[in-house]
Amino acid sequence: MSAGRAVATDDIDVELSEPEPEAGFEIARDPWIKRVLPRTMFGRALLIVVMPLILLQAIATWVFYDRHWSAVSWRLSAAVAGDVGLLVEGLKFVDSPSGRAAFLERARGQTDLEFSISHNLKLPPPSPATGRLIEDQLNQAMQSRLRLPFRIELLDDGGAEIKVRLSDDVLSVNVPRNRLYSSTTYIFVMWMLGSSLVLLAVATVFLRNQVKSLRRLAEAADSFGKGRPVASFKVEGAVEIRRAAVAFMTMRDRLQRQIRQRTQMLAGVSHDLRTPLTRMKLALELLGNDPTVAELKSDVAEMEHMVHGYLDFARGEGTEASVETDISLLIEDLAADLRRDGTSLTVIPPPEYVIPVRPNALRRCLGNLIGNARRHGTHVWLTGIVESDGIDILVDDDGPGIPPANRARVFRPFVRLDSSRNPSTGGVGLGLTIARDVARSHGGDVRIETSPQGGLRARVHLPR
Repeated sequence: MSAGRAVATDDIDVELSEPEPEAGFEIARDPWIKRVLPRTMFGRALLIVVMPLILLQAIATWVFYDRHWSAVSWRLSAAVAGDVGLLVEGLKFVDSPSGRAAFLERARGQTDLEFSISHNLKLPPPSPATGRLIEDQLNQAMQSRLRLPFRIELLDDGGAEIKVRLSDDVLSVNVPRNRLYSSTTYIFVMWMLGSSLVLLAVATVFLRNQVKSLRRLAEAADSFGKGRPVASFKVEGAVEIRRAAVAFMTMRDRLQRQIRQRTQMLAGVSHDLRTPLTRMKLALELLGNDPTVAELKSDVAEMEHMVHGYLDFARGEGTEASVETDISLLIEDLAADLRRDGTSLTVIPPPEYVIPVRPNALRRCLGNLIGNARRHGTHVWLTGIVESDGIDILVDDDGPGIPPANRARVFRPFVRLDSSRNPSTGGVGLGLTIARDVARSHGGDVRIETSPQGGLRARVHLPR
């Protein structure tokens, strides 16, 4: 099959969500740690701010727990154990029940502990250790200040109950929560969480503003790469982002100016080349039907065909504006024109799918591919398939196809697999090149595959 099927251009093919590499490029697979991290710049920048903050808070919490909290809770437990030990020692000097009751009431007012004495009771069996810091420290403090058997039970309200075995009685001490815990613990935790949330909110606002400028630049570059009009936008953000935005708009203006100059130049070249060809054709018509004249007419016709092919390749479609187009209607309209020309064609149009394209350029792209398929096969199939990231237009034929080793080469300008260069067996080797140029100018591409119909399949991909 001749060079005449698929998509090429100098435009950069970039798809922001999941880019596909050009030929010769390979995208390395990210390690697993990168696959679980945020993929957006905003998420990664926020992670850069948040992770050190979390690490700092974790270190501060550990230092606080290991130093401040542990020291304060030990002193509180030692104070409780000291009050209980002092009370037990004082009870040795009180003999009467009424004296004991008065002594316990007075101690309650001085220590904020509630005391009661039960007669002829035994200590309950020891409960299993919970491993809590308060329980361990209170046990150690009681053992160091009291030489009598005791039991400690932590209560649901955060307090504790201590039972001490006296000679014939059991002393019960109800310790309130505020005698065991320091309020600075909760103040520290609230300050730590509150400051973290405030810092996170401030960082989010600033990072969002920075990323917004970069996202606007990325959207403009993506639209420009797809051949869509890109209006000038406000340059804002960090200095580096401003420089990138200015550089992009300068590049856009230069490319547009280059396209305009090339179009104007080729318009003049087209006129200059076609005028002498027309004169030559007119002169040959006046020479009669001599065999030599017939050969010259054939050479002029071939030259005119080649000039048209060269101009089509060089001119491109830079002056056509993108418009919202229903691809389904465009395919059906193109198919109707081709059937009138005698093309044996089967069309399976996609559902309604509207995207901004240059309709004349896209018709030229598909026309080149269908012309190639018609030239080398007996029947052509034109199918539209809507994908998640755009639409694929398939051109299948039942011809001989192209060997896989030559599929990349046929996209090069002026390359034909038929070395005879006979116009009757193909064009000048620009059909596939022009098709790929048009598709890539829309941000898409053309790939050549093996067709299930037995011939060749050209897959035109157009992104959203």
